[in-house]
Amino acid sequence: MTSVVLRGKVPGVARAEVRQLDDRRVVWLEVTADSHRGALSSDSSSMIETAARTAVAERLPLVAVMASSGADIREGFSALHGWGLAAKALTDCSGMVPTIFIVDGPAVSGPALLLGIVDHVIMTENAYAFVSGPTMVTEFTGIAIDNEELGGAGAHARFTGATSLVAPDLESAVAAASHLLSYLPDNCDEEPPTWDSDDDADRSTPEAGDAIPASSTGSYDVRTIISALVDDGDFFELRARWAGNLVTCLATMGGRPVGIVANQPVALAGTLDIPASQKGARFVAFCDAFNIPILTLVDTPGFYPGKDLEWRGMIRHGAQLVFAYGRATVPRICIILRKSYGGAYIVMDSKKMGNDLCLAWPWAELAVMGAGQAAAILQRRATPEEKAAFEADYTERLLNPYVAAERGFVDAVIDPADTRATINAALDALVDKREVFRGRKHDNTPL
Repeated sequence: MTSVVLRGKVPGVARAEVRQLDDRRVVWLEVTADSHRGALSSDSSSMIETAARTAVAERLPLVAVMASSGADIREGFSALHGWGLAAKALTDCSGMVPTIFIVDGPAVSGPALLLGIVDHVIMTENAYAFVSGPTMVTEFTGIAIDNEELGGAGAHARFTGATSLVAPDLESAVAAASHLLSYLPDNCDEEPPTWDSDDDADRSTPEAGDAIPASSTGSYDVRTIISALVDDGDFFELRARWAGNLVTCLATMGGRPVGIVANQPVALAGTLDIPASQKGARFVAFCDAFNIPILTLVDTPGFYPGKDLEWRGMIRHGAQLVFAYGRATVPRICIILRKSYGGAYIVMDSKKMGNDLCLAWPWAELAVMGAGQAAAILQRRATPEEKAAFEADYTERLLNPYVAAERGFVDAVIDPADTRATINAALDALVDKREVFRGRKHDNTPL
C-alpha cells in the first residue's frame, strides 16, 4: 500500500503520513531536529495534532519519531498554543488507539511532557528528555549536570520509568515499535491479533514448579516461570530496568496475546513499593484498554515498609494498582506461586477483586502475614520455645492454599505442571467475556 501524506505543504519540522510499518497500517509522525533543533512552531504542532486526530478518525495506531528542543521561542506565544492543541489531541488518542513515541534526539520541555501522555516510549541511546534542562537546574540549584545524567535514556529506563524500552539506534527502535504493535489491536474496538505457534496449548510445565526454591525465603527469577508458561518461551518485557521488583511483559498463550504482571523475588524479595505500584497500574490499564487478557503471577510478602515510602504517598500509589485491577474488564487470571500476604494479596488481583480465575500452587501461602511476623506481634512476651511452637502451628494451619480454597478465595489448587493447560483452557472459556459499563463520565483515578 502506498503512503498517504497528511498536509504535505505545511512548513515546519513535523511530517505525517498514513503508511505501512511492516504488516501494519499506522499513522506515522516525524518531528526532526534538522532545523533549529526541532523547535516546534505552531504549524509543526498542528501537524502533531493532525496526526493524532487522523489516528482516532481512522482507528489506526500512532507511531511517532520525536526530536525536538521544545516550543519555538522565535514565534512566541503561538508556539505554546500549538503545543497545547497537540497535547489535547494526543490525550484524545488515549485508550482509543495505541500510541508509541520513539525519541531519537532531544525531547525538551513541552515535547517531554507529551511522552507522559502516550502509551509507550522507546528511546535510542543518544536521546534525552527533560522538562527543565541542565542550565535551569544549575541556575536554580547550583548543581552542574549534563543532558545524559539529567534525562538520558539510561536515567529514564532506570529511575523514572518514562521509557518502556531503550534501543541502540533508530532502526532498532522502529523494529521494537513494530514488535510491540504485533501484540496490539489497531484500536480499542478490536481484538488483539492472534499468533501462529506450534507450541502445544496443553504442554506440561513441571519446570515452572521446579523453579521455586525449597525454602520459602529463597529467591528465584520469575522470568524463568514466565518463559516456561508462554508460547515458545518468548515474551516481550516492558520497563525492565525500572521497578525491577515487578515484571510486566507481553506474550502469547495458545496464540493469544496476554499481558503478564509478576512479582520478582530477586528484587526487594518481590515486595511492592511506589514504583512497582505505578508500573503495574499503568500496564494493567493499558492491557484493559486494548482488550489484552491479564495474567498475574503472585509471590510477594507484602508492601515494602519504610517511613520514606509512607511520606512519599505509598497509600495513594498503592491504590493506583488496586484501582487499575478493580476497573479492568478483560479476562483476568491470577496464579499464586508462593507467598501472598496482607494488603499485597488484595492488590495483586485477588479473587474478591473480581478476577475470573484464581489458582494456587500446592505450597502457596495465603495469610495476613508470615509466621514470623505473626509471632512477633501475637507472642511478644513469649519465650523462644513458645514462639517456635506458635510459628509451627501457624504455618501448618494457615499458611496453605486449602483454607482459602474452602472459603472460595481460590478456585483451585493445581499442580504446576498443569498451569499452562489450565490457563489456556480458561482463556478459551473467557474469549467472549463482556461487561456492561455503568453510566458515568469517567472514574477518578488515584493519581
